[in-house]
Amino acid sequence: MAVSARSSRWPTRDAWRRFARNKAARIGLIVLLLLAAASVVTLPLSIRWYDLQQLDTAVRHGPASSPVVDQQRYLEALERSSAGKVAKAIAPVGHGAASWLGHDDLGRSLLYRLLPGFLVSLSIGLAAAMVAVIIGATWGALAALAGGRIDALMMRIVDVLYSLPYILMVILLKIALTRPLAELLGGRTKYADIVVLFLAIGGVSWLTMARVVRGQVLSLREQPFIEAARAAGAGWWYILRRHLAPNLVGPATVYATLVIPQAILQESFLSFLGIGVQQPVPSLGRLAADGVQAVNTFVGFWWLLVLPCGVLVVALFSLNFIGDGLRDALDPKSQAATLV
Repeated sequence: MAVSARSSRWPTRDAWRRFARNKAARIGLIVLLLLAAASVVTLPLSIRWYDLQQLDTAVRHGPASSPVVDQQRYLEALERSSAGKVAKAIAPVGHGAASWLGHDDLGRSLLYRLLPGFLVSLSIGLAAAMVAVIIGATWGALAALAGGRIDALMMRIVDVLYSLPYILMVILLKIALTRPLAELLGGRTKYADIVVLFLAIGGVSWLTMARVVRGQVLSLREQPFIEAARAAGAGWWYILRRHLAPNLVGPATVYATLVIPQAILQESFLSFLGIGVQQPVPSLGRLAADGVQAVNTFVGFWWLLVLPCGVLVVALFSLNFIGDGLRDALDPKSQAATLV
């Protein structure tokens, strides 16, 4: 059931009240916010510490409650890395926490690689979801509104893109866009890799969204309140803005919450294959790939694999719980029942 013309409005307080009643969604949102807050608060220090090497004192040193690296050496390393005043002010606290999750093969603190790595993966997921929703919703709505041969042609293009191998499309987009973006960003290749990655993931994730939106619009076009609006002389732009968009925001939002964990997994997989985020920039996938290389039959550096994968699993579960809660909260049937 669609939201009627009289009650056609953007979901607000009622939807969030229904979302708050979902315990799993509430817990998922709290966990995700805590992870994001920890990553953002420590960013002034971790952005300078994530690639700081201590080859002689902390090579693949396991988790420890006491600092492995001497504080004076730590401060000197921060001085050499041109740390700002904020980083220097919290340097003693940062030094004490640097060894909590252990160090990798170059003596880099896993804690200060994991915190910005979570932000990198989450940012790629959010940006890819935004790209997928914008392209998919626009393509699907235009196809449904145009109808006829234009609709058939646009959806055949979607079918052709569906038939192409996903990895091949990502690699081709990466090859085509990395160099121009790197030049645009002043030669900063590591930032260009991140931008290309979320553009590539979002650029191939919009196909399902286009089909979902097209089906919704085709169904809504036959509803009585749409026919009444057309009979009253309303144009398609007015109908799209006042009647179709409120009914599409629910499916689009739910699909976006599904794309985010999917994009994070795809980023992890691509980084694991070596065509995603490149060293020294950390991401959950990049850290997991490094952890796999560090685990062998002679010595098991378990923390390098278990901890990044643990954070990845917690983030994905949280996002899936949030998606389920938003799906229930933004269900047009529930919204219509509330507004009657």
